[in-house]
Amino acid sequence: MLILELAFTDSAVRLAARPAHRQRLTELHAQGQLLAAGPWADDSGALLVFDATRAELEAIMAADPYYTTPGVQVLSIRDWTPVVVPSTPGTGGDPAR
Repeated sequence: MLILELAFTDSAVRLAARPAHRQRLTELHAQGQLLAAGPWADDSGALLVFDATRAELEAIMAADPYYTTPGVQVLSIRDWTPVVVPSTPGTGGDPAR
């Protein structure tokens, strides 16, 4: 799994691009490539959790202009090995095997 962390500014361009980006996230979630995503409570950035390889994530990002929109900065892409994952959303989780 990969974690993508973004930082935001209050750019009007970013806010205008956000609906199309969120639609793309919905599609990626339906395809099983995006497990979770959302902004920090103060809207200073966001965290996205992908079930994808680095090459797949790079292709996802290249296909979505949001990641290069003014007001959006990619802070990090990190490999993540979860220990506990939800078995069903909202019900807690079981240790990863």
